[in-house]
Amino acid sequence: MPVRLLTLSHPADTLKQVVLAGLSARPKCIPPKYFYDSEGSRLFEAICTQPEYYLTRAEAALLQAEAQAIARSIGPVACMIEPGAGCCAKARFLLGPLQVAAYWPVDISGETLVQAAGRLAADHPALEVVAVQLDFTAAAGFAPLLPQLPARGRRLVYYPGSSIGNAGPDEAVALLRQFRVLAGKDGGLLIGFDLKKDAARLHAAYNDAAGVTAAFNLNLLARLNRELGADFRLEGFAHQAFYNAEAGRIEMHLISRARQQVTVAGTRVEFAAGESLHTENSYKYTPQEFEALAARAGFAFRDGWQDGAGLFAVHFYG
Repeated sequence: MPVRLLTLSHPADTLKQVVLAGLSARPKCIPPKYFYDSEGSRLFEAICTQPEYYLTRAEAALLQAEAQAIARSIGPVACMIEPGAGCCAKARFLLGPLQVAAYWPVDISGETLVQAAGRLAADHPALEVVAVQLDFTAAAGFAPLLPQLPARGRRLVYYPGSSIGNAGPDEAVALLRQFRVLAGKDGGLLIGFDLKKDAARLHAAYNDAAGVTAAFNLNLLARLNRELGADFRLEGFAHQAFYNAEAGRIEMHLISRARQQVTVAGTRVEFAAGESLHTENSYKYTPQEFEALAARAGFAFRDGWQDGAGLFAVHFYG
């Protein structure tokens, strides 16, 4: 069955506005959703193969071991919706056990999504696949998608990986509330999150020896050069990632190596030596902390699983 593309937003239309607002803020910041142009998506896939980056392997091991148990706990599902689907790799663990009729991956990058969804559809010829290009972090959220969804059947929102950690606790609750509406009255949420652990292991995961995460971080500047006519010198900035134990999060920054001036979309931006451009947070939770977060959004805990080493968790909420 061919993949249908549903274009509900054009994220490039807001890139200039969001970036200039972030560069004028104190401290300077740019949302992590802008990491994922084609090169950023390629680099992230490479990050997932690095020996220090435990998250992907831990989650894959968990899903492989528990897919049947997860499917039994969830029950019948007509449509699975995956916000931030990327390469759609994690959906493959569940599509068979769940035996869903329709899969709706959602992502900010339409080109990357259609390619990935096409490969998945080729392996599941009876599955209806609708690729949705939508920036659900924008003000409208999932509102443009809701009237497009199948009218009948139970829905499951699937949010794997540790993407929920990119949002602060209050922002995460707001996103989970959107998932509650997206799932519908009888639907559910299957969500992954990174567990709190030794700070040294967290530090290594975001500072791999091969420098792939550093390249991923710096590629954000290359994207701004290409799409907004900026003149960032990539060698003028250094990747920095560390665990903020008090906040319970990894922080990722680009640090200006010297005092410098950059032009972005015709606007001059000053950087002091040592000044940070904050590019990402990744919050870590205990299972109890995350249950409390989901409860604030109107979800009730149904079941949960962890990998054998206790690195990563997947929860099902109704």
